[in-house]
Amino acid sequence: MKSVYVTGQNENSWVDVPEPEIGPGDVLLRIRACGICGSDAMYSMVGGIPPRQGATPLGHEPAAEVVEIGADVDGVAVGDHVVIDTMAFTDGLLGSGGAQGALTPYVVVKDFAPNTQLRVIPNEIPWQVAALNEPMAVAHHAVNRSGAGEGDTTVVFGAGPIGLGATISLKSKGVGHVVVVDIQPSRLEVALQVGADAVVNSAEEDVREALIRLHGEGHSGLGRGSYAGTDVFIDAAGAAPVITTILEVAKHRAVVTIPAVHKQPVEVNFGEILQQELDIRLSMGYPTEIFEVTDAIIANADKYAKIISHTFPFDEALEALELAKTPGAADKVVVLFD
Repeated sequence: MKSVYVTGQNENSWVDVPEPEIGPGDVLLRIRACGICGSDAMYSMVGGIPPRQGATPLGHEPAAEVVEIGADVDGVAVGDHVVIDTMAFTDGLLGSGGAQGALTPYVVVKDFAPNTQLRVIPNEIPWQVAALNEPMAVAHHAVNRSGAGEGDTTVVFGAGPIGLGATISLKSKGVGHVVVVDIQPSRLEVALQVGADAVVNSAEEDVREALIRLHGEGHSGLGRGSYAGTDVFIDAAGAAPVITTILEVAKHRAVVTIPAVHKQPVEVNFGEILQQELDIRLSMGYPTEIFEVTDAIIANADKYAKIISHTFPFDEALEALELAKTPGAADKVVVLFD
C-alpha cells in the first residue's frame, strides 16, 4: 500500500509498505481522514524525526473505521468509527516518529486496550471533522491550563486551528466574553462564526484600546498605568509581537497561557512586568484531553467544520502537505480517503 514518508530534508515521498497484519490483541483501522499539522512541515524540514534513522512515516491527526479485530479484543467492533490517541500506540507515536503514520490506508493498533488508543464516535460525524480531534485536544488543554471559567473575559491571539478550537472550548466552559485577535479578515470572520463575541484586526486597530473598550480598564499591582481588564490571554499565534503586546496590556494577576510554538527566542523584561504579577503558563499536547474534547466535537460538529479550509483526496496528499506548509495559503488542511 502507498504511504507518505519524509524521505530526506524538505522531501516527502510516496513509499510502498506492506499492508499490516493483526495479532489476537490488535485492531486494524482503515484511515478515513487525516489532518495536516504544522509539525509535519517541521519533520520534513529536518529530514525526519531524530534520532530515528531513514524514512519517517507522516500523519498524526486521523479518524478511522475499525475493519478487523483480533480474537482477544473487547470494547470495539468492526464498523465502529473512531478517533485516535496517537500518543498511546505501543510501537511509538503514530506519525511523529513511530513505526506507522496515518497518511496511509491502514494502521494497526497493537496491544489494544479499551478507552486507551481509540474512542468510538457517532457515524454521522463527518470524517474531516472527526480528524480534528487531535489538534482540538491541544486547544482544549490550553484552555484547561488557562483556568478560564464562567464569567471570565478572555482574548485569543491567532485565529488558526488552535485559536479557533480554543475559542469553542472557552465558550463551552461558559466564559463570559471571548475576543479573537488576528490580522486576516477571513480568519476573523470564521472566529465570529464559531462563537467569538468580538474580533480585533491588530493590523488596523490598537489592541490595548480595543480590549479596554471591550473588557474595561484594569490596573497594575501598584495602581499605575493603563491596562486591559481582560482576565485570561491565550497566545495561539507564536509570534514575538504577540507576547510583547500581551505583556504591555495585561492587568494585575492576569493569566497568560501559551500553546503556540515559538520558533525564535522571545525577549521579556521581567523588571517591567513585575508589578503586574502575571501568571504565565505554557501548554503542550493533551495529557488528559484527547477524548475529553471528543464530546465537544460531537456536540458542535458544525462549528468545528468551519475550521477546515481545504480538503484533498489521499492521492493528492503530497500536494496537501505542500499547501499546508505555505504561509498564508491555508488554515486547516485535511486529507480524505475513499
